[in-house]
Amino acid sequence: MTSSALLVMDVQRAVVARYPDPGYLPRLRRAVDAARAAGLPVIYVGVGFRPGAPEIDPRNRMFGRLAGRPADPAADLATQVHPDVAPAEGDIVVVKRRVSGFAGSDLEMVLRAQGIGHLVLTGIATSGVVLSTLRQAADLDFGLTVLSDGCLDNDPQVHRVLMEKVFPAQADVLTVDGWAAGQRDPGRPESAGG
Repeated sequence: MTSSALLVMDVQRAVVARYPDPGYLPRLRRAVDAARAAGLPVIYVGVGFRPGAPEIDPRNRMFGRLAGRPADPAADLATQVHPDVAPAEGDIVVVKRRVSGFAGSDLEMVLRAQGIGHLVLTGIATSGVVLSTLRQAADLDFGLTVLSDGCLDNDPQVHRVLMEKVFPAQADVLTVDGWAAGQRDPGRPESAGG
């Protein structure tokens, strides 16, 4: 059997504030609780930069405005994982430098060292970190499950197209409740969804 891990990606205070959905954090909390109850690792992946952001090229369309900025103490709070789904003792926190969870991070090293071969993806935004991480993880031969309502996007149509037409080519797409129910069934083969 391949070990699985739940990835909670870009669920940082500043990101959550830009994606208003009052039901999102409670749904994500159910996924985190189900993973912990099943003994699966929960890995938090968030974007972050050193003071002055020397990792950012000013030409980068998404992050370029941060290049060379002085350190901002308020930014530290904004980049923390939202407290409603905060890491617990023993959870792994990975800092990435671009959109994909693998970009500029040690995520692959952590996964390989822990013997994790199957990733259950959640996060904000569906068309950002989830899409980028899914594509790279598939190319790295990880098994994949995406929790459709454990992801958010500002464009519902883009979210739907990704979940219904794009992601199924490389991942199982389940709801949080459907996946959580499978974690409670000890006879369920892991390949059936995560």
